[in-house]
Amino acid sequence: MTQSKRNNLQIYDDVAGHWWSDDVKWVRTLKNMVPGRLGWFDRHFDWSGKDVLDLGCAGGFMAEAIADRGAQVTGIDPAAQAVEAARIHAKALGKTIRYDVGVGEDLPYPDASFDAVVCVDVLEHVADLAQVLSEVARVLRPGGMFLFDTINRNPLAKLATITIAEDIIGLLPKGTHDPDMFIKPAELTAALRQAGFDIGPQTGLGPRGINRQFDFTFGPLPSKAIIYMGIATLPHGPAT
Repeated sequence: MTQSKRNNLQIYDDVAGHWWSDDVKWVRTLKNMVPGRLGWFDRHFDWSGKDVLDLGCAGGFMAEAIADRGAQVTGIDPAAQAVEAARIHAKALGKTIRYDVGVGEDLPYPDASFDAVVCVDVLEHVADLAQVLSEVARVLRPGGMFLFDTINRNPLAKLATITIAEDIIGLLPKGTHDPDMFIKPAELTAALRQAGFDIGPQTGLGPRGINRQFDFTFGPLPSKAIIYMGIATLPHGPAT
């Protein structure tokens, strides 16, 4: 019996040549989510002059937006062709962003390399959540911040992201997500604490309007029932 193909990460390489073209509706959706995410993240972190890792950068939408805020940005993603598209676009615009190919379970950076790690639309795809969070904690400096979003695991989130977004309206390609890999907020909070983080605020994320291309725009929402954002901080070491 053939297993259905879920959590299909090949989709990011498949559209690498169109990442910045606005030709692909679901890629535009990812781009449209960046302002809503950063609008909330900006309240909690000052990017200027900071070393920031964009974990799961794909073609570079979030990495470029953070670089525009004055951060020194490194992006990493397993989708090699999407990463190359990110490199090409950044170079064309004269943006100094380092891009690497790799996975969150084995980050190729020394301990205490970054002031912040941003990880959006990623945690619900990783093979080993605890290992990813351990690696994030390792590469963060004391007092560093982890800024993330992911998808809740419940029937409503499955209906919204799989049945509606993937199967009915095509907001995402079919097979993008495996609903069994979605993460309840309480589970993620427990995993973050286990990795050594102090837990910060969380909020929902979802559609807030429609733009001129008839695509959704996004922003914070009171409900965390479907997508939720949050922050966690690595404690400072004991005073010396």
